[in-house]
Amino acid sequence: MLETSGRLLKLLSLLQTHRDRSGAELAERLGVSRRTLRRDVERLRVLGYPVHATQGTAGYRLGAGTTLPPLLLDDDEAVAVVVGLRTSAGGSVAGIEGSSMRALAKLEQMLPPRLRYRVSTLHTATVRAGAAPTPKVSADTLMAIAEACRRRERLRFDYVSPRRSRSTRLVEPHSLVSFDRHWYLVAWDTDRTDWRTFRVDRLTPRTPTGPRFTPRELPDTDVATYLAHQLSSRTWPFQATITLHESAAAVTDRIWPGMGVVEPVDDDSCLLHLGADNPRDLAWMITSVDADFTLTDAPPELTDALHAHAARCLNAVRKA
Repeated sequence: MLETSGRLLKLLSLLQTHRDRSGAELAERLGVSRRTLRRDVERLRVLGYPVHATQGTAGYRLGAGTTLPPLLLDDDEAVAVVVGLRTSAGGSVAGIEGSSMRALAKLEQMLPPRLRYRVSTLHTATVRAGAAPTPKVSADTLMAIAEACRRRERLRFDYVSPRRSRSTRLVEPHSLVSFDRHWYLVAWDTDRTDWRTFRVDRLTPRTPTGPRFTPRELPDTDVATYLAHQLSSRTWPFQATITLHESAAAVTDRIWPGMGVVEPVDDDSCLLHLGADNPRDLAWMITSVDADFTLTDAPPELTDALHAHAARCLNAVRKA
């Protein structure tokens, strides 16, 4: 009986790789006959695992069932799940903290000592620092938006702007984006006939959703690039475009998320689009890239801020 149970677990592990397995391959891997393999497959079905016979390959596939049967995880997968659950418990999605901790407790209880030691070591040696309080987003809100994106149905919601003004918006949702501790919805605003980004923690979906729509082409290469461009320049009161006299590949690692968008020009230069609350911050961000640059499109206030920044540095050198 013990040998049979171990063989069933090994068979289940082979089937959980999400691809068709031929009966001959499975029988060889398990060291049994095809007849014994068929009996083992039937035992798994009795236990609730939906093992389907595949046509053409005379094999088997593990399908999705109506319940969640036990999963088999290797060492690295188990550690990855534990780390993910710990992270989600303190993440930006509201309402899943308790579920994450319950699942984490169940999983840690089942871990063998060697894995429990690895997980505990990682947890005790890790400190989360510099993380500002993150606005929580309802899991139901995320699912409602995701469902509208998948079904390509118009979405109506109440929205609170950064200036606390309230409005009702009707959009054609494109994608949800998790960016810099916030969730954003990128969508086509039907009233403003243009693309817009919305902070998900500031919106409340209305039901039901609207009619279906034909997806539009994004104005950028991909949704992440479009969002980064929106957050780094267009939403700020002071915006600038500068030419960096280095290639885009050389400076990309010096641009942190949300700071700006790099646009390649040639092997020796690129454009940097960025924005800030005031010219002083713009000057600091530009000089922090540590590259020679030319002002391509910038407000006059930025020129004054750069002069002041340069004078401050020269004064410091002279005093030294």
